[in-house]
Amino acid sequence: MSPQEVKDLSKAEWKVMKIVWELQKAMAREIYTIAGEQFAWTPATVKTLLKRLVEKGYVSTTPVGNGFVYRPVQSALSALQSAADSLFTNAIAGSTGPLLAHLVEQTTLSEDDLDSLQKLIDAKKQALKNGSDGSTTKGAKGRTRQ
Repeated sequence: MSPQEVKDLSKAEWKVMKIVWELQKAMAREIYTIAGEQFAWTPATVKTLLKRLVEKGYVSTTPVGNGFVYRPVQSALSALQSAADSLFTNAIAGSTGPLLAHLVEQTTLSEDDLDSLQKLIDAKKQALKNGSDGSTTKGAKGRTRQ
């Protein structure tokens, strides 16, 4: 699913996706049970959310007996990167730096994460010194994008 094809998820759909990603493969009944325990949702509510996730292309189904097995179509990281791409595409000029700073402040990061971020920051600074705007980055699958 490319960033142009991404269909935004509602808060409730993200919650169901987290369950699907954690299980990787689950019968509808398993998802209903977990969502019911975590969010006090009825099976009908979860069924509606799963139907929307299938329609949006985030979840695939395989019929098994009188039910379905649900599987995520893409990884959680890939979906989050697409959501972040959409967020930054809609950001107004001058807001991306403060937005990134906010994300770093609100997130628990490992030392390796911080080292990776520092390398990216250093590379961006070097690109600016070399006359580039530093906007070329590596995408989720290693593709360079402007």
